Amino acid sequence: MIKYYYKNTRGTELVESEALQRGTWVYVEAPTDVEILQLAKRFDLEPGNLEDAIDEDEMPRLEREGEHTYIYVRFAYSNSRGELSTAPLLIVFSGGEYVLTISQVHLPALDFFMRGRIVFATTQRAKLVLLILSHISDQYDGFISKTSRQIKLIRSRLRGNGITNQDLLDFVTIEDDLNEFQSSLQPTNAALRRLLVGKLIPLFEEDHDIVEDLLLNNEQSIEAIRSNLRSITNIRDAYSAISSNNLNRTITLLTLATILVALPNVFFGMYGMNVELPFQHTGWAYEAIVSLNVLVITLIIYIVRKKRII
Repeated sequence: MIKYYYKNTRGTELVESEALQRGTWVYVEAPTDVEILQLAKRFDLEPGNLEDAIDEDEMPRLEREGEHTYIYVRFAYSNSRGELSTAPLLIVFSGGEYVLTISQVHLPALDFFMRGRIVFATTQRAKLVLLILSHISDQYDGFISKTSRQIKLIRSRLRGNGITNQDLLDFVTIEDDLNEFQSSLQPTNAALRRLLVGKLIPLFEEDHDIVEDLLLNNEQSIEAIRSNLRSITNIRDAYSAISSNNLNRTITLLTLATILVALPNVFFGMYGMNVELPFQHTGWAYEAIVSLNVLVITLIIYIVRKKRII
């Protein structure tokens, strides 16, 4: 799907244009092989670079070929199953007075611009590119904050030993998401630094400030990811330690209960046999055996408590 969007500095909303004109945002979503060849021929682009934009494993980077600057990034989104994921996005900044974006899935930034909540113009190409990158950064922040709240909720249940197996399974998914976010943000920052110092696209002083803010925001996001990963590791280690401790206490209690139950049976079993035993004909033999068992059991419990075995 190929669409042309246009909005000048005097426009009030982003409108879809029927034809390409100067200052147009060329929006491409899930392109076919035929559309990629058409784009490459029409805008004098390298087909291989365009094909990289729909490669699931493509990593952020910055390239320059002729008059065209290729900016590869990855943006976060929630798929149809509600799962978090990232997808590659190619932004082509051309000397031909247009900006072209290619992605395999729907770009959330498009909806953001369509709602008209921010002042922008497609004719201001450099600012448009930076606004798209800013929205991508904000998307990461939102998903990371949501993940942080989920981790805190699970951590609060740890104090009451309320963590379930499902929570541990959720940790696996959360770790995968955070690692994917981190692996996307780190090379994105490297590309932004090249963009800031490489003069690959014309930037005004205000644009430099936006890039610097993006770098700072991404660094904060990366640090938040690392903090969340450390929290997950700490929670998992604490849960393992608590589980091991509880298991040891349970085994100790069961062992002690076995001893306390088995000890009286030794005496009762001996005096239940048909053989001659001491004091078996005396009237106080039963009371003596019971008292001895109670004394031994009390002594065992006292020693166990004193040594804090239980």
